[in-house]
Amino acid sequence: MDKLTDFFKIVSDDTRLRILILLYHKKLCVCEICGIMEESQPKISKHLGKLRDMGLVKDERQEQFIFYALNIEDALYKAVLQQIVENKDNYPVIKNDIEKCSTAEKYLLTCKK
Repeated sequence: MDKLTDFFKIVSDDTRLRILILLYHKKLCVCEICGIMEESQPKISKHLGKLRDMGLVKDERQEQFIFYALNIEDALYKAVLQQIVENKDNYPVIKNDIEKCSTAEKYLLTCKK
């Protein structure tokens, strides 16, 4: 029961939920997530750390960047995220994030400068 409660505590935060929804779609680096969500790098990194500590995301270094990917095996957790994505029209912020996700590479280019 603790694992389930911990999951819902984690996703009860807007920022962490938005990050999980973005990573549901594709692997992203911190600067891409920051650009999409229009949030600061320290804030995003802090939340990614919590998600990583819970085992919900994994990271992988590629050159000077660390990319994050969803690491959810639990069928219930996946189903919760899938339902949110399928009903994104009911959540304007999430819908906007998902739309921006398709052009996330442009944010990566700003990090290389």
